[in-house]
Amino acid sequence: MQTVETARPGLAETRITDAATPVPAEGQALLRVESFSVTANNITYAVIGDMFGYWNFFPAPEGWGVVPMWGHAVVEASRHPDLVAGERVYGYLPMATHLLVEPGKLSAGGFTDMAAHRQPMSPFYNQYSRLAADPEHDPAREDARMLFGPLFKTGFLIEAFMRDADWFGAEQCVMTSASSKTAMALAHCIATASPGVKRIGLTSPANLDFVKTSGLYHDVQPYGSECEFAQVSAVSVDFAGNSAVLRQIHETLGEHLKYSCTVGMTHVGAREGSGDPLPGPAPTLFFAPDHAVSIVKRMGPDGFAKAVASSWSGFVGAVDGVIRVDHRDGLANAQAAFRETLAGKADPAVGIVVRP
Repeated sequence: MQTVETARPGLAETRITDAATPVPAEGQALLRVESFSVTANNITYAVIGDMFGYWNFFPAPEGWGVVPMWGHAVVEASRHPDLVAGERVYGYLPMATHLLVEPGKLSAGGFTDMAAHRQPMSPFYNQYSRLAADPEHDPAREDARMLFGPLFKTGFLIEAFMRDADWFGAEQCVMTSASSKTAMALAHCIATASPGVKRIGLTSPANLDFVKTSGLYHDVQPYGSECEFAQVSAVSVDFAGNSAVLRQIHETLGEHLKYSCTVGMTHVGAREGSGDPLPGPAPTLFFAPDHAVSIVKRMGPDGFAKAVASSWSGFVGAVDGVIRVDHRDGLANAQAAFRETLAGKADPAVGIVVRP
């Protein structure tokens, strides 16, 4: 098997390592990775890997880490009585060719990897969907699910959280990194579930036309001094992790800013601020897995699954044709795609799917 390992904490340095392909023991199964997407979400996993344990899912030698990906795999070999070779699954995968799992809590729709080293982390990331009985699986939209699926759920959960709080009384939602897939998902969810809230997208000048063309926002503005906001009540959702941009939002909106939510970190290298406290509400981190557990308890697993599936279907239709899928073969191309995305050079109009 081959694995892409990333230097910690530098991230820009990567290497491909070779090792013997694992042989499943009793109760284990070997997954062969078929495909995964490379997005800004993977950069967030790497940047805050120590804070949230993302490096712990797929162990690597000291000083190195394996960045998690979302994608599809096939059971190559199994010594679990209820999981047979040839079955396809979707879930959290390493940037590698194979993954050894210990399936537990099996149902027709999925299983959980019960490997001991994964248990301290959120169970959200340890669950694998069995495609043969997965209501979210659409063979024609596998690329879309890899590119948008987990990011869409984050957007769905943010909208649900804000709506449950009556949007903190806000009339508008200001979103940074508006070209990111999570921001696009949130914009769609607001449009369908909270249409009275105005959607404001902030993005780099280079991505301005793409974000406007998406049609997901009421207003799209570039980062910088020319950025203006209506002086009405607002919430902000920061996907960029750029301290200067977040400060501008707080200072420009002033007392009109009712809630400040931070989610991702797409602007690597721009996270450190002056150290001075921001005016207005203190930024609050939104950790999607915790909110998912909470909303599933309230709605029930079936109710949550149906609500997500309904909203997802509408979103996929809304972004159809907005993003072109670029299929790349081999882990060397996964390396290149990761470095390209880390450097902020990835084209938001192109979704990268790697087949290792």
